[in-house]
Amino acid sequence: MKTPLVSMGMFLLASALGALGQFLYKAGADKAAGGLLSYLLNPRILGGVGCYIGVMVLFVAAFKRGGSLSVLYPIYASTFIFAAILGWSAHGTPIKPVNMAGMALLVTGMYLMGRS
Repeated sequence: MKTPLVSMGMFLLASALGALGQFLYKAGADKAAGGLLSYLLNPRILGGVGCYIGVMVLFVAAFKRGGSLSVLYPIYASTFIFAAILGWSAHGTPIKPVNMAGMALLVTGMYLMGRS
């Protein structure tokens, strides 16, 4: 079964939302006092939860339109690329040549799996 482009696009969007969710979790954890209520009432953590709800909605919508898990889940691996870009833009976290090589391998792997 050929994976529809719209399903791939939804997974790509889900990966960006997933990276944003991770970023918000980290930002929320940095501001939380450490107690359960400080986690549950933290707007950044709640934003991260909202992002992951969006991720799951996009997953379901993409699967409904058809597609292979072996094509779609490697696309979601691009979350790591989006997270690195967010870290660099928000905190100046360096993206080293070895990181770039890893990103290139991810993209190459997504391409190769999508061709099969």
